[in-house]
Amino acid sequence: MRSFVKTLKHLRTDRRGATMVEFAFVATPLCMVLLGLTDFGYRSYVGSVVEGTVHRAARLATVGDKTPTQIDDFVKSQLTHFSSNGTVTIDKKNYYQFTNVDNLEPLTKDINGNGALDSGDCYQDINNDNTRNDSSRNGLGGSDDIVFYSVSLSYPRLIPLGGFFGWSDTQTISANTLMRNQPYGSQVTPPERCQP
Repeated sequence: MRSFVKTLKHLRTDRRGATMVEFAFVATPLCMVLLGLTDFGYRSYVGSVVEGTVHRAARLATVGDKTPTQIDDFVKSQLTHFSSNGTVTIDKKNYYQFTNVDNLEPLTKDINGNGALDSGDCYQDINNDNTRNDSSRNGLGGSDDIVFYSVSLSYPRLIPLGGFFGWSDTQTISANTLMRNQPYGSQVTPPERCQP
């Protein structure tokens, strides 16, 4: 029994393992911070690649010598290098003028000046659907049109600890740009429609 009491007194004053215990308390948060920084750094890198790819694709689109399929294939080939199991989503819209972006089709005649389409008012039917609505058209458009090119890349996180941090296991990065097509031909003037 005396040897047991003596051993307990010796353990109470022994400090040889204290560093190991302190390191165990510090190591877990340190590893989590390092993993989070690695994930954030990789996301920033992929984000800059997506942004650069979108700008190159929009430039290809506005020059006019590539088909929409060739441009989409270019974007997909650039982004699949980073994640073979990622998903690339491409959205292409075009507008008649910069002022039409994210706006309703403009009124050409507003009798009472209220900004709404009333009886007797006329508007430019930019997307040619006989309805005054968003002035965007699908695709790359034609000569002198404004191209809105948007790309999203969804891929599994580099560090699969998203659930531990409260993040999704999938990372999504989006980029878009707006450019004017080259004036290789005359721009098609949209028809004017009037409200009866």
